[in-house]
Amino acid sequence: MVNFGYTLMTEQSGPKDLVRYAVRAEEAGFDFEVCSDHYSPWLTEQGHAPYAWSVLGAVAHATERVELATYVTCPTQRYHPAVVAQKAATLQLLADGRFTLGLGAGENLNEHVTGEGWPPVAQRQDMLEEAVQIIRALHTGDLVTWEGDYFRVDSARIWDTPDGGVPIGLAVSGEKSVERFAPLGDHLIAVEPDADLVKGWNKARPAGAARSRAIGQIPICWAPSRQEAVDLAHEQFRWFGGGWFVNADLPTPAGFHAASQFVRKEDVADSIACGPDLDELAESVRPYWEAGFTDVAVVQVGDVLQQRFLDEAAGPLLERLRTLAK
Repeated sequence: MVNFGYTLMTEQSGPKDLVRYAVRAEEAGFDFEVCSDHYSPWLTEQGHAPYAWSVLGAVAHATERVELATYVTCPTQRYHPAVVAQKAATLQLLADGRFTLGLGAGENLNEHVTGEGWPPVAQRQDMLEEAVQIIRALHTGDLVTWEGDYFRVDSARIWDTPDGGVPIGLAVSGEKSVERFAPLGDHLIAVEPDADLVKGWNKARPAGAARSRAIGQIPICWAPSRQEAVDLAHEQFRWFGGGWFVNADLPTPAGFHAASQFVRKEDVADSIACGPDLDELAESVRPYWEAGFTDVAVVQVGDVLQQRFLDEAAGPLLERLRTLAK
């Protein structure tokens, strides 16, 4: 069975609205909710970037059933891994075991704000691996001292730790990252419906390890008319077409504006399902479960129609998704 989730996109909504949407998404029937962790929106038009961990704490208190996850947190620059370990443990306790810590190597957009420069991708992968090891060690509740290539931890202990720690999902994008991180993570995170990623991840898992979930994400843009949806998707999500190798390295919304200035509305409509046709929106998700993903979170593009999407479209869309994915 495929689980379908809702994205709390901090780049396009304020904190109180995100909590309200989280409650309504649970009521609409979503199985889980993922939250982006940004210091800045991709584009000025999006206009928001509240602190994800405050939002998730409120969401954990306001919801009862849905699983929660970061999608994703970078534990290497803006946050020290010891701090990530503490807040993830606290959130897991607040959520009564419903939380998964999604981690990735980050984007310049969010991490450059500390003024430490932006490392090359190979170094970012090294830093992520070391950070995961530190977080795992701290989630045992033991006293940890660590001196590695990138991080130091001096006599640290997480005093409030959930039984069993916190499940960790790791964002991967290719064969090398799969081979490296599958032994370290509990679950796979990816934003492309690539069956080879899922197969490679499962193959690289340690013998006897628990079955991993494969957690994907896809944007859609529901609106009362197709043209309204296309216009909204172009305004809010034209940055999406640059791909990971561009998106990871641009430092500011101004950079994303410049990089996306020649992206046409038809280009966005070709890559994001837009409009009121719920069957079309549901079909756009199909490649994920056909590739072996067990969990797929949808992003409803834009804040302006978010409440209407949840009130009018989310329930019927979930019915179609679950029928198709049987």
